[in-house]
Amino acid sequence: MADEKNKQAPTQNQINIELSEEIAEGIYSNLAMIAHSNSEFVIDFIRLMPGVPKAKVKSRIVITPEHAKRFLLALKDNIDKYEASFGPIKRTEDMPKFPMNFGGTVGEA
Repeated sequence: MADEKNKQAPTQNQINIELSEEIAEGIYSNLAMIAHSNSEFVIDFIRLMPGVPKAKVKSRIVITPEHAKRFLLALKDNIDKYEASFGPIKRTEDMPKFPMNFGGTVGEA
């Protein structure tokens, strides 16, 4: 009976998130390209290697405008916490030297 007291009933807002070993390894990306329509944002995570004229999209994430805004705020919050712990992130103005616009409205990160 003591065990039953310690068990907590799951709340309605609780989500069980599964992370497979393959996904947990992550994918390295050093360039992100962002495009949008009236109903979605498309973020392509790309691996660009020096001296290689062809870059590969390693992952594409499609999200709603509302989730894009939430992502922006969450990323800013995490960057602020990172910089509070480790100091300012240095930013270089170096950009890829070849055209990166695949058409449409594009942002780079």
